[in-house]
Amino acid sequence: PVDYNLVEDRDGNYIDEGFSYIQKAIDWTRKYKLNMVLDLHKTYGFSFDTGEHESGFFENPKHQERFIKLWEEFARRFASFKDSVAFELLNEVTEKEYCGTWNKVATECIARIRKISPDVKILVGGYYHNNVIALKDIIFPPDENVVYNFHCYEPLVFTHQAAHWIDTMDKSLSLRANEKYGVLKAKSEGNLRQVTAGFKDFPEYAEFTSAYFDKLFSEAVKIAEERNVALYCGEYGVINNASAEDTLAWYRMISSAFEKHGIGRAAWSYKEMDFGLVDAHLDSVRDEIITLL
Repeated sequence: PVDYNLVEDRDGNYIDEGFSYIQKAIDWTRKYKLNMVLDLHKTYGFSFDTGEHESGFFENPKHQERFIKLWEEFARRFASFKDSVAFELLNEVTEKEYCGTWNKVATECIARIRKISPDVKILVGGYYHNNVIALKDIIFPPDENVVYNFHCYEPLVFTHQAAHWIDTMDKSLSLRANEKYGVLKAKSEGNLRQVTAGFKDFPEYAEFTSAYFDKLFSEAVKIAEERNVALYCGEYGVINNASAEDTLAWYRMISSAFEKHGIGRAAWSYKEMDFGLVDAHLDSVRDEIITLL
């Protein structure tokens, strides 16, 4: 994850020291035979996090042009590492109303990157914070090196239970992985501003199982097949407020669907930030979780 202000000042001048941090990350990943997604988490005028106080990107063509020029600069500096580095244009577009503008900007950005690198992998996600249900409205892939990207923290009320940064959340909320759909729906309505997609497909008395993810991913899988585009889940995971056993159970369920549909993925996160896989609370189940990643 990279914010624009690592590599740009407020006036848009490039900061070489910031680019050098990215180069070090590329060097480290290549040394240890890892792949890397360079993901622009914040651009001038937009962040998925309202606390960053960025605004105007989707209304201001100058902000959009600055975004595209930054990606041209990334391509000039890093596309030569295309065997191990992919580009993710923008992290988690928030509102559905931005979709038309975002598709237009993404199309132009990809075209401009392609003039520099015809075949570096480019990841594109949709609205509702890269929700899988938004994939149907993403631009048709202009070439075979574009990948549809989504994030999956469903059901959000489970994976984000008692999250301190959600102001509507009960900070004492505790849920199991196998809760009944009726409980998850009620807790979602009581603790979140939105109801998790997909609950309507299952009776309230039934327990949550991997069938939920099969159903949730089915439309995206169909669209990917029709458009001949790869699917990638760039983030998924469970907050450290959940028990280790329930976290493992959730990973088993979502991983079953990933394997069934051939969906690549990267868990969030490696350490700390409330989701860390190597943090102490997962000591008892980490080895098994790793087999599922």
